[in-house]
Amino acid sequence: MSRPKHGGNLAWAAAIAGCPVSAILDFSASINPLGLPQSAIAAINNNLERLTAYPDPNYARLRSVLGDYHNLSPDYILPGNGSAELLTWAARELAQQEVTYLVTPAFGDYQRALSAFNANISVCHWLEFPRNTQPKLNRAGIIINNPHNPTGNLWTREEILPYLERFELVVVDEAFMDFLPSDREQSLIAWVKDFPNLIILRSLTKFYSLPGLRIGYAIAHPHRLQRWQQWRDPWSVNILAALVTEAVLQDYEFQQRTWEWLPTARSQLFEGLSKIPQLQPLAGAANFLLVKSEISCTQLQQTLLKQDKILIRDCLSFPELGDRYFRVAVRLAEDNQILVSAIARILQKD
Repeated sequence: MSRPKHGGNLAWAAAIAGCPVSAILDFSASINPLGLPQSAIAAINNNLERLTAYPDPNYARLRSVLGDYHNLSPDYILPGNGSAELLTWAARELAQQEVTYLVTPAFGDYQRALSAFNANISVCHWLEFPRNTQPKLNRAGIIINNPHNPTGNLWTREEILPYLERFELVVVDEAFMDFLPSDREQSLIAWVKDFPNLIILRSLTKFYSLPGLRIGYAIAHPHRLQRWQQWRDPWSVNILAALVTEAVLQDYEFQQRTWEWLPTARSQLFEGLSKIPQLQPLAGAANFLLVKSEISCTQLQQTLLKQDKILIRDCLSFPELGDRYFRVAVRLAEDNQILVSAIARILQKD
């Protein structure tokens, strides 16, 4: 079984650990550890009979609910089969530019999607963005994610907004933005109406612990989304995913619990990892931490699997990082302590 390029490949991890998938403690996928909201479970259980009908191909109700949530007309919203599907159409648009700037290290699917449409890619290191990213051609695009994956860095609106004037097309992946409460988030959604060259991608799967359901959405000018609708297959969002989205967006209790859990859990995990001499975690705003290591992270990953059935995310898919960085999701306090203790024990032997 080949090494996975993404987190959450539990079958691969279980094969190495020699255990059932259910025995793996997964820190590789940055999913909300509070689990499925009860509102999502109820939406699925109460609507199973609706699987006998096709979804509305225009997703009018779902787009209306999302529009109300973001104070936008439904015409500015397009649901998709996870944000990964919508990234494909954003990449098709970016590939029409003379050059597309990619802020690296970057989520591997950006490179995949851009390469699929033969985009001319120019890389910009995240530490240089936004200060030193200036388009050298008239028709240039840029794709970033905020908070940034894998570093967790959060750029302010004021840092990104100038790029809406400098670039022909700006794509901002806000897959982890909902982990920040309204008084801290830095979304550009409010600027979509004023800037037809802005595309925002959102994912519901991480915050609401729904990666298997595949649901995300794009926010952009209606004329652009109408073009995307003509490109893609019909019924890309299944009916249960649409109904679950409607339910969880109104689950304010779950949202508040998540916002209350994350800062303390992330701080405790950061402090625990910081006390291990061979490790240097980076402070971040998302529900994961990037950690620099003095030893091979591939070796550490293998040892954790074999000895403790713990899976961390190696960073081999981020060429700029290589084998001296790993990423870990923030989980519940007890799980975080298990991880810190296991890593400390392993590194003390070296």
